[in-house]
Amino acid sequence: MKYLALFALLFVFAACGNRNGRPDLGSVTVGDVRIERYDTAFFSLDTNNIVPGLYRLSRQYPWFTGDFVGNILGAGPLSDTSHTAFAASRQFLTTYLPVRDSIEARYKDLGWLEKELKLGFKYIKYYFPQYRLPEKTVAFIGPFDGPGIALTAHALAIGLQSYAGRNFSYYLSPQGQDMYPQYISRKFEPEYITVNCLRNLSEDVCPDSSDGRPLIEQMIVKGRYWWLGGKLQPDAPDSIVTGYTQAQLQWCSANEVSIWGYFLQNDLYTADPDIIKNYIGENPKTLGMPEASPGNIGTWVGWQIVKKYADMHKDMPVAELMHVPARVIFDEAKYKPK
Repeated sequence: MKYLALFALLFVFAACGNRNGRPDLGSVTVGDVRIERYDTAFFSLDTNNIVPGLYRLSRQYPWFTGDFVGNILGAGPLSDTSHTAFAASRQFLTTYLPVRDSIEARYKDLGWLEKELKLGFKYIKYYFPQYRLPEKTVAFIGPFDGPGIALTAHALAIGLQSYAGRNFSYYLSPQGQDMYPQYISRKFEPEYITVNCLRNLSEDVCPDSSDGRPLIEQMIVKGRYWWLGGKLQPDAPDSIVTGYTQAQLQWCSANEVSIWGYFLQNDLYTADPDIIKNYIGENPKTLGMPEASPGNIGTWVGWQIVKKYADMHKDMPVAELMHVPARVIFDEAKYKPK
């Protein structure tokens, strides 16, 4: 009887752990996650021998060099007989050497990131067991207007030029601020790499098909990615999952009733893309709301609606909830903050 009671108690604890969104990952295997340092390999090329160097690099990294040179640098294929790709690669290498030096000092060791990604991959595999994770994970340094995270045919690629730290000199320069204002560049910190990687994989396993739909449906679809982000990184604070500051999160919570009332009285069902972009996506604030309001307020509201729906369907698998039509979530959640 003593052993039966102990077993029952352990079962209760396990069930509570699952209800808290922390499933047992013990049986989930994803293999080792090793980040290939393409940034180091590329910037080790001899600019005086760029042609043989790039060919050698393409043999070493056949699954990424073509994507890097052709798509990230926008230089075209290495097979181009005009040698445009080689000239553009040489120019980029020479111009970005100081950038490489600064970033290299910050990211000498990526062991911490490998551990975070491996755990995130396990959560993805737990919730979406049929999903095929990237074969490779690679770090590169690309142009500042290039991608911070890219998902290629074979690799999850991390552009370290987008994570050099909010006080990095280029981000603070007039050119950098024109490209990435401070409300964006403040998130160019190491702690945002994992969440952005997992966001890209989330959008790959559950593609966003809400474009052209009414605002409320887009709000819910975007908010659902935040909800999933919390599932994939249960230890990450909401400020990392959402990209909001703590002050912005507190403002939204304190004004939830007013925010929802604003949407009910205005543009909740509009499909006008010019109106929708005021509520979804990167903005310093929301036009029509107080100065303290953050941008992307529509996604925040959608997140609240999804959380309420998820609380009403605790037994629904995550993968299933990610495919419930947004309008069904809205209708059934009956969101009405108090």
